[in-house]
Amino acid sequence: MNKEGRAWHGSCDLRFVNRANSQNLNTYTIHQGSYQAPLKLIRASSRADGRCELPILHTAGGLVGGDHLTMKVLADEGSRSLLTNVAAQKVYGSIGRSKIYPNGQWARQKCHFEIKEDSDCEWMPQEVIIFANGLFEQEMYVELCASSSFLSAEVVRLGRTTSNETLGLGCWRSSMEICRILPEGKSWEFVDRLELSGEALSSEHGMANQPVMGSLVWAAPKSVSQNAIDNLLISCRAKRAGLEGLMSCSSISQGISARYRGSSTQAARFWFFRIWAQVRKLRGLSKPEALRVWPMQEYPFS
Repeated sequence: MNKEGRAWHGSCDLRFVNRANSQNLNTYTIHQGSYQAPLKLIRASSRADGRCELPILHTAGGLVGGDHLTMKVLADEGSRSLLTNVAAQKVYGSIGRSKIYPNGQWARQKCHFEIKEDSDCEWMPQEVIIFANGLFEQEMYVELCASSSFLSAEVVRLGRTTSNETLGLGCWRSSMEICRILPEGKSWEFVDRLELSGEALSSEHGMANQPVMGSLVWAAPKSVSQNAIDNLLISCRAKRAGLEGLMSCSSISQGISARYRGSSTQAARFWFFRIWAQVRKLRGLSKPEALRVWPMQEYPFS
């Protein structure tokens, strides 16, 4: 909420473009973009493989009921990009806070990715922390081409558990749709809708009273064979060793999906980072590095 007491409607429009280095003929990716408060783009950096790593800052320090954030990303042909954010996203409690809206208001985030041929886009935000009685809804829509790749890994903490806080009457909703644009038409490769609230927080088929949930999905280029994906699954499952929590990994129509349920955001993040490294290895790309703006004290890839 801004200083006038009105809800924020922040936005960010990004485009990643491939460029050639005239000196050594290598290619690298740059970004073009605009933003509206409370979102702000931080200085991008170029990785060894020419990938553009771009952090996004939410200057308001958190979301309250009624806040909306919108992010649109266009990854041009041949580009390589890695998007993250500067800090964990906090969602403050909404229910019972206002006489006008006693049932609370939803904070919302919408993300739209359009990924062109031979481009590779990675979305690796820091965790979302939903305070007691917070309401948060996220919608993500991804359009891919046959030869493009998209990887996303997100972690959510339900309540500030170090303060013995739970989600209470709050709710977290998530919708993700991944669509492949092919000559014969659209192919829906992954459609996932989740809601965590009420009984789902304690049910064995839900969160089983655990405060941390994580999701990873990789939509692979069509050139990646099913045999390679099957071998990737075996490797990713082995990377659970030494980490606490319940972890699962399965294939989708062209790629993989992984879930985490447990008490540790670090364990979820470490497992997803190890999967990320395995995906890069399968594709013959450079090994990922710890993100520049993340406050990591341990090396997640070991």
